[in-house]
Amino acid sequence: MNIAFFGSSLVSSYWNGAATYYRGLLKALASLGHAITFYEPDAYERQQHRDISDPAWARVVVYPATLESLQRCMDDAVRHADVLVKASGVGVLDAELETRVPELARPGMITIYWDVDAPATLDALERDTAHHLRRMIPRYDLVLTYGGGEPVVNAYRAFGARYCEPIYNALDPETHYPVGADPAFACNLSFLGNRLPDREARVEEFFLRPARALPDMSFLLGGSGWEPRAMPANVRVLGHVGTGEHNAFFCSATATLNINRASMARYGFSPPTRIFEAAGAGACIITDSWAGIEQFLEPGTEILVAQNGDAVISALRGLDPARRERLARGARKRILSQHTYLHRARRVHELLDAQMRREAAA
Repeated sequence: MNIAFFGSSLVSSYWNGAATYYRGLLKALASLGHAITFYEPDAYERQQHRDISDPAWARVVVYPATLESLQRCMDDAVRHADVLVKASGVGVLDAELETRVPELARPGMITIYWDVDAPATLDALERDTAHHLRRMIPRYDLVLTYGGGEPVVNAYRAFGARYCEPIYNALDPETHYPVGADPAFACNLSFLGNRLPDREARVEEFFLRPARALPDMSFLLGGSGWEPRAMPANVRVLGHVGTGEHNAFFCSATATLNINRASMARYGFSPPTRIFEAAGAGACIITDSWAGIEQFLEPGTEILVAQNGDAVISALRGLDPARRERLARGARKRILSQHTYLHRARRVHELLDAQMRREAAA
């Protein structure tokens, strides 16, 4: 099928945490025979911070962030696509896109609302009874999310979704794999994540408090937005870390930390891309606690789960080299066997095929 995908960016991970998800999933869909066109706005300096060239497996269309340019892209997509996808969080003219996709779709075309931040979307819908998505969600054929499990599915059904299913983050083994340690990223504990309002308190608890309690250990903080904040003396702040450096970032630490945003932790079943990247790179992972982690990795044997900062401190103190290697090997083996983007793409392929059959029958 020809899939037209409107998202934040495929070619830049700059202030764009969904880049790894888009790349892994769409590349895997292309390997199954689908033709991908990705439409992204020229916004937020992402084109100035590209970290990949246009990939061979997708046509990338970058458009000026204007309504007129967006309309030209939508006209092009409607002419050629079998599947029309609007991802959440494009960041430019989202409401216009979300409204026009179901309205402009040709008969027989599959329309998908693909939510890469379902907790934020659902919270907005709960707060605003006049939100445009309240009337638009029932008009999409499918709602797919990259996390949230049953709580998110039930919430979307309550807003009238015809069908909703999580298509979780996963691993692309061709981009995230073990590499040699890099002294520039050497530390006892690393964390990679942009500074966001509903993450900052959890970073304070799970990362900065352990850093203050363990002055003899070294901590490494990657991601945009942290530079202005005062840090303990044993924390190094890197700023944005391009995807090409992620493998070395994860491999070079004794352990790497996953911290879910507060909204993701509340809904559960929302493993970030970083968990799969780190597991693929052969890292030992410590995560904050959230419902559903055992669906992806087994606590205690494949990942360490911390209820609070004290648990992170205990985990670091008790992490000898042998245990670190056992955890890292176990995580990588589990993810490769059950949670690659090819696994996810096969499920999307099944959903598209089933929807196409329903369209044909109707």
